[in-house]
Amino acid sequence: MKKLTTLVLSLLLIAGIAFGGGTKEAPTTATGGPGEVEVLHWWTSGGEAAAVAVLKQLLEDEGHTWIDFAVAGGGGDAAMTVLKSRALAGNPPAAAQVKGPEIQLWGGVLANLNDVAKANDWDNILPKVVADIMKFEGNYVAVPVNVHRINWMWVNPDVFKQAGATIPTTWDELDAAAKKIQAAGLIPIAWGGQPWQEATVFEIIVAGVGGTDFYTQTMIDADVSALKSPTMVKVFETLRMLLSYTDPGAPNRDWNLATSMVIKGEAAMQFMGDWALGEFVAAGKVPDQDFIAMTAPQTEDQFIFNIDSFIMFDVEDPANAGAQQAMARLILEPEFQEAFNVPKGSIPVRLGMSNEPYAAPQRLAMKNFVTSAKTGDLVPSMAHGMAVMPDIRGAILDVVTNFCNSNLSAEDAASQLASAVDVVK
Repeated sequence: MKKLTTLVLSLLLIAGIAFGGGTKEAPTTATGGPGEVEVLHWWTSGGEAAAVAVLKQLLEDEGHTWIDFAVAGGGGDAAMTVLKSRALAGNPPAAAQVKGPEIQLWGGVLANLNDVAKANDWDNILPKVVADIMKFEGNYVAVPVNVHRINWMWVNPDVFKQAGATIPTTWDELDAAAKKIQAAGLIPIAWGGQPWQEATVFEIIVAGVGGTDFYTQTMIDADVSALKSPTMVKVFETLRMLLSYTDPGAPNRDWNLATSMVIKGEAAMQFMGDWALGEFVAAGKVPDQDFIAMTAPQTEDQFIFNIDSFIMFDVEDPANAGAQQAMARLILEPEFQEAFNVPKGSIPVRLGMSNEPYAAPQRLAMKNFVTSAKTGDLVPSMAHGMAVMPDIRGAILDVVTNFCNSNLSAEDAASQLASAVDVVK
């Protein structure tokens, strides 16, 4: 973490971007009149682009100018490369899509959003665990856009019926059901053999086998002793069990192709975040009839989240600073929250929103989001860059991917995981 922070701040120093001991307070309103905001993001798919267009229009309705800087590819990796290049050149955009712990890496050069946060009651409309991620040294420097739930299991009930299997709620029940499905000549689990997908399933198992406290110790705190514990061995044993029910075409399969297998009845189930909902809806499938969206085994009370957010770089022009503040405010207003999240499959990050426009899986997620925030079971996703710094995440993904593509034992995998994380902590 220290190495990463030093690297980013060194880039900014070289670029001549000034920063001090804290963030700079920005004006709540555009004292210099209409301003402009250049926005770096990676929302380029049809539905995402349409949702971004709503935010652009809302900002322009207030007299400001939106300069779109969309960078496609790599799930945001390409955008981050461009952002670092722009920072090195001393010309960062006014706003950029950055999430999770990486917000802290940029904190010293970001605008302070406390005024707009206070005026719009962010401390009360956001769960504390979310609000804390949006802060640097106690000050708001980022604004969250949406919430994705990771720990979903997408089920084709017809496949289970064909095999005479019961839809599982525990890992042991899944093992029993998968045996029947496999014996019937069907594929039990639609699997995408890519590192981030394997890590997604891995962290779901961590939560299901170990519970919230163990998930926190391993996927958030990166505690070395917990990473090599008997519980982690059990996690890898469960992962190996799931792998035994995948098909030969799994390696490097894209997530949406795996989802399509469930939609078409070629596979019984898939573990994937709520963005899979859009694939089912686009195929004309009806929730609780053609497919079932349910929490993964033994994670009913838990909510593993991924949150998209925007940081605002410190700018000198009062009008442009005011435009930034307006954008931050608009993102959390009900109109945009609904327009963006309904088609995307995600849910509003703002508490208290009506669930009427949302599909059944989203309504369940909205309910669980509130309850898990109260019980302490709302936890950030390691696999999707919300829980740990990139170097720790990379170490975990390397071990998980190696395990998924080798005959490594569960005991050796747990030991290697602890060692790999210990090296980069």
